[in-house]
Amino acid sequence: MARLKKLRKKRTIAQPEITLTPLIDTALTLLIIFMVTTPMIQNSIKVDLPKGNLNEVSVQGGQQDLVVSIDKQEKIYVNSQCVPLDMLQKVIQEQMPSDQSGKKRVWVRVDRGPACTANMLVTVLKELKGIKGIGEVAIATERETKLS
Repeated sequence: MARLKKLRKKRTIAQPEITLTPLIDTALTLLIIFMVTTPMIQNSIKVDLPKGNLNEVSVQGGQQDLVVSIDKQEKIYVNSQCVPLDMLQKVIQEQMPSDQSGKKRVWVRVDRGPACTANMLVTVLKELKGIKGIGEVAIATERETKLS
């Protein structure tokens, strides 16, 4: 019996340990991946803007602007959402403030490639003209770089 007690005392059960280092490494890696890819997702519509050297006015008072994009295939997007031309007014009116106190600025981003016609731009501008609550419409350009 004394021998059994000696054997029990010598045998110690190892307590399992949970190491958090791999979990923390994985979480930080995922955080970095999301930080890098989030800005790319917001500008997911590829539009080759025309060049210009105009100084564009910045957003005033934290006002949220609308962005209407026309890509090479003449597809229309409102804030990264594909919208058919006949639904453009309805979608933009849904995003207008209900009190109409603040007028929104609408940026039109149009591809400068030969596939996108001026006719499509004029049609979109005509649709925007009929929407109440739009303060101004601006056409976005890419800043020209001057080589000295």
